[in-house]
Amino acid sequence: MSTKIIIGINGSNLSQVRHIINGASYELSTEAVSAIKTARCKIEKLLNSGKPIYGVNTGFGRLASTVVSSDELGLLQRNLLLSHACSTGRLFSPQIVRIMIFLRVVSLARGRSGIRLETVNALVKLGNSSFMPAVPSQGSLGASGDLAPLSHMCLPILGEGECIDQYGQSFTGAEVLKKIGITAVELEAKEGLALINGTQAMTALLCSAVLDSQRLMDAADATAAITLEALLGTDAALDPELIGLRPHPGALESAVFIGKHLQDSEILHSHPSCGKVQDAYSLRCTPQVHGASRDALKYIKTTLERELQAVTDNPLLMEDGRAVSGGNFHGQPLALAADHLKITVAELANISERRTERLLNPDLSGLPAFLSPAPGTNSGLMIAQYTSASLVSENKVLAHPASVDSISVSGCQEDHVSMGTTAARQAMEIVRNSCHVLATELVSAVQAHRLLNRGKMGIGTQRTFNTVASVFPPLDKDRQFVGDIEAVACLIREGNIC
Repeated sequence: MSTKIIIGINGSNLSQVRHIINGASYELSTEAVSAIKTARCKIEKLLNSGKPIYGVNTGFGRLASTVVSSDELGLLQRNLLLSHACSTGRLFSPQIVRIMIFLRVVSLARGRSGIRLETVNALVKLGNSSFMPAVPSQGSLGASGDLAPLSHMCLPILGEGECIDQYGQSFTGAEVLKKIGITAVELEAKEGLALINGTQAMTALLCSAVLDSQRLMDAADATAAITLEALLGTDAALDPELIGLRPHPGALESAVFIGKHLQDSEILHSHPSCGKVQDAYSLRCTPQVHGASRDALKYIKTTLERELQAVTDNPLLMEDGRAVSGGNFHGQPLALAADHLKITVAELANISERRTERLLNPDLSGLPAFLSPAPGTNSGLMIAQYTSASLVSENKVLAHPASVDSISVSGCQEDHVSMGTTAARQAMEIVRNSCHVLATELVSAVQAHRLLNRGKMGIGTQRTFNTVASVFPPLDKDRQFVGDIEAVACLIREGNIC
């Protein structure tokens, strides 16, 4: 990928993260280099003062009052990473780890952490390589940052830990350093803490989930439009004057989106004498339900964009050279946003599964049972809806807010934690589940249209039909179609359903 991101002193944004996901490389700007060097000089000056400074020449957490001798400061920082790298569970994907490294470099580039330039450069070199640290996904409390996962992430620049290459092969940290041509970093005062005291694991997860959710949101509206058409619904509930009488911007946005997809539809206006007065809620209330999710996503994105400009280390260096210990590492803002995202996306799946039920139920659709041309000997899409029902029920469990939980650690010094990383992991799981639920509705709607004979589709719904039909052949008789649904889910994740 030709794109290169120049990391400055003002943080990052979602657009840059999107480029990192797509393989962009990055480097420090001259301003960032200068800021890092200046901050290190401040740390050296503080050390020369002989005063105890948390994390610089003292222990951590409950051991904050234990002063460490100057000849053991490097060992203190190395031991910090070694002892804190104790996560468990499935590994984060290389993509998530790559975002984590990038975001940690972005935070350090602000010049408030006091780390040495050579240490940051080692992290940049690792992040731009084809080897990503092996980082287990469970073990962060989301306060004092993501200590355990970030420790795993940073161990390789010390020649420790483990990395995975693009083919899934495992290498030791020492082996990777030889392959990318750098020597192992020997940490000095404050550096270990600067590397791991931050929110970059939960932020990386939430970035990925939000970017996927933005594509999922448009796909949900496109899916609702083609289903409304297939079920011979009405577009009356999309009336802009009606929507405007309750002026939530997301509802209007969804109504306009769906209306444009239905433009020029002959099917929609092929049943003026059907006797139906109004549609069921899952069709009629789509703008209000989807719109609420659109508005929530804007709040979540705003919170995330702020975090991408943040410095989340502790202690942090002030302009006048003071080292101030505070709580910027606490993940509560992200925890609340991630929990909100869980509910936001779960609701898109909830209403989608209900529309799928209406497509498959002959009493509600007027179409053959389970959209099979020969129901009875053929089950059609019957069990696909079972899977959707299972996923939306699982989403309801995952959507329970992680941020309302807390547990005291470190001898009661760290007595309130955010559980933000847990919330962000669950958000990613809900997004994945919901992509499959929407994909199931899409294949159901496309199969339904194949059984209709009501004239021309809308401009947007025809486009959606063609996109889905390219990976979902007609279901003339029972066959295994799980791969087709997954292919449609991939189209959703890639932003091709809109």
